[in-house]
Amino acid sequence: MSDANQTPDLKVAIGGDEAAFDLKEALAIHLRDLGYEVVDFGTFDAEPILYPDVAFEVAAAIKEGRFDRGVLLCGTGIGVAISANKVPGIRAAQAHDTYSAGKARTSNDAQIVTLGARVVGAELAKDIVSTFLAKSFAGGSSTPKVERIKEYESRLESARH
Repeated sequence: MSDANQTPDLKVAIGGDEAAFDLKEALAIHLRDLGYEVVDFGTFDAEPILYPDVAFEVAAAIKEGRFDRGVLLCGTGIGVAISANKVPGIRAAQAHDTYSAGKARTSNDAQIVTLGARVVGAELAKDIVSTFLAKSFAGGSSTPKVERIKEYESRLESARH
């Protein structure tokens, strides 16, 4: 993949549940082959787990600044997206095509892309994740929208404390 925005020096956290174990393994290898530093947050086998635990751990690690981006997988990509988005400051976007993956970064400044192993095959998943990681937030007309999301989130956080 040759996008001018590609920054292989990104630190990428990856994780998923048992439904996505094989795809997670394939994506981790693919990303390492592209030069990304990848840390696997599990699952490490095909035994059933609770995917919110992995999603929260990946999202928290990104929020804390230990990782630049994240890739989360489950059967549909929906559950891990919902879970990761519960972590304040995180924007996780489900993408099952390269256009959406690119827009998640350029328009929405998403830090995490989520995919469903029962929805996309390995080769398309590689393209989706590569596209997501190669893009940067473009700002422009999207900036006020992303800022509004942050404002709402900040108000909700203040109300909790």
